[in-house]
Amino acid sequence: MLLEKLSVPITPPPLSELWRAMPPAIACHALTAGYSLLCGLWLLARRRRRGDGLHRGLGVSWMAAMAVTAVGSFWIQSQGHLSWIHLLSLLTLIGLGQNLYALRHGRRQMHYRAVRGMMIGLGVAFVFTLSPDRILGHWLWAQW
Repeated sequence: MLLEKLSVPITPPPLSELWRAMPPAIACHALTAGYSLLCGLWLLARRRRRGDGLHRGLGVSWMAAMAVTAVGSFWIQSQGHLSWIHLLSLLTLIGLGQNLYALRHGRRQMHYRAVRGMMIGLGVAFVFTLSPDRILGHWLWAQW
């Protein structure tokens, strides 16, 4: 009870202020990563026939967004250095090349494994984004 009286309520800034204060590299990275996560989950969860025009169109946009997310992450550094999470970006770029090769040569299993691996990596990165010392995590946890 004493702690409740002494604690100062933390009111996070509105999301619009967070976006305005965010450096362009981080904003671009966040937008493309968010699109990649949502689009990738939707593509993997579809029950309709894969390989149709919608799947191909969204797949191309997903690959472009993943490439922008991975390359853009190298401009986001902690204290001027790359961190271990940048290995995910390197693996993503390798996975995109593998995915393109699989698509060009009609190797569906290789395509599926490459996309699944990149989606797992994207999910891991998203979970680490929610830690309180990251921009999105700080904003999210301050809400509660």
